[in-house]
Amino acid sequence: MTDTSNAARFREFKMPDVGEGLTEAEILKWYVQPGDTVTDGQVVCEVETAKAAVELPIPFDGVVHELRFPEGTTVDVGQVIIAVDVAPGSDPGAASAPSEPEAAAPAPEAEAPKGRQPVLVGYGVAESSTKRRARKGAETAPPAAAPAAVQAELNGQGTAAVPEARPLAKPPVRKLAKDLGIDLATVTPTGVGGVITREDVHAAATPAEPVAPSAPSVEPAVPAAEPVPAGARETRIPVKGVRKAIAQAMVGSAFTAPHVTEFVTVDVTRTMKLVAELKEDKDMAGVRVNPLLVIAKALLVAIKRNPGVNAVWDEANQEIVQKHYVNLGIAAATPRGLIVPNIKDAHDQTLPQLAASLGELVATARDGKTSPAAMAGGTVTITNVGVFGVDTGTPIINPGESAILAVGAIKLQPWVHKGKVKPRQVTTLALSFDHRLIDGELGSKFLADIAAILEQPKRLITWA
Repeated sequence: MTDTSNAARFREFKMPDVGEGLTEAEILKWYVQPGDTVTDGQVVCEVETAKAAVELPIPFDGVVHELRFPEGTTVDVGQVIIAVDVAPGSDPGAASAPSEPEAAAPAPEAEAPKGRQPVLVGYGVAESSTKRRARKGAETAPPAAAPAAVQAELNGQGTAAVPEARPLAKPPVRKLAKDLGIDLATVTPTGVGGVITREDVHAAATPAEPVAPSAPSVEPAVPAAEPVPAGARETRIPVKGVRKAIAQAMVGSAFTAPHVTEFVTVDVTRTMKLVAELKEDKDMAGVRVNPLLVIAKALLVAIKRNPGVNAVWDEANQEIVQKHYVNLGIAAATPRGLIVPNIKDAHDQTLPQLAASLGELVATARDGKTSPAAMAGGTVTITNVGVFGVDTGTPIINPGESAILAVGAIKLQPWVHKGKVKPRQVTTLALSFDHRLIDGELGSKFLADIAAILEQPKRLITWA
């Protein structure tokens, strides 16, 4: 006979349903151990899905009773990963809860309602035919805020609790606030859907904390490979997680979208002078200014002049879907592989705002904390191969997008300027685009516009 009091006392937290077709995740690191006290919303572990590393917060209070899987284990969605004693010390006789997942009988009322499933941070939930009443105070929140709100309400069995509304913020932002001693409840959010950003936390700090300086490149350095044992002739590396997803996406893109790549070499001497001037501009204080910032702005202006580039091919419906917004992807090399987070609605951002967004994107990617949501919904991407000293390349279009711009190394080269050969700052741009929806004329005009802006940056004003 099952001890119902024992079953009610020990609650289990399952690997959440990611809601985007992924079925498993690898446990990278446990932040708690048996005997540790945990509170609602506390991050207990970091897992890696096929898209990114994600921190999982536990949705109830208690004392950790058991970790079901060691670090490095790949766990299927729905499997119990941690058991928590939610009523420690209440019944000494119930101190030995069964350790096998099938031994603990869940309480009947703990079954998840149809269509309601726990989700990973940054993911949405599957559509449900059951309508859920909005929480008090959340009626005006846009749909983008729903996944985080749902996650904060869920307990280990997927049943909805009714805690006080918690400020919406990504785990890296919560950690930043904790390090700075800032109570998130006192911070005014400016992010989409009422989400608190890094800038909001810095603004709330007294005195204001300066943004940490970032490395010159967008791509964080990839750590050196582990030493190869003496005498070894080959090494086998399991393909999983982000690397597996990258491989599948690149193969799918290369053999689905007919790629065309065009190149242009351009004198960017005036752009480099503008970058130097912007670094001294008081309006740009506290944000990162580099050539990529001006290149990104040039691309956004070029899209405005050539809107047909910002589209996607819908094979199922045989339609070209024109996008009236730009989610600008920035390819970043991280210790876990290449990822492409994007800046939402980059077309609406001023130059200082774009600089701040790029800085936050780089810092989050370097920390390995980029959320899956930050990598979804991109429209056009920039990849900066020049940071590795490479002149150019033929980049593969990010799946679901129409074009990708590769930026080569900026070098001092002999160049004919005003009829004379002079040393000038020169770079090569390479644009790959989907030839199903972008023909040669449109692709060429788009690339030529980007080059023209970088040659004469004042066009950012006259063409904007």
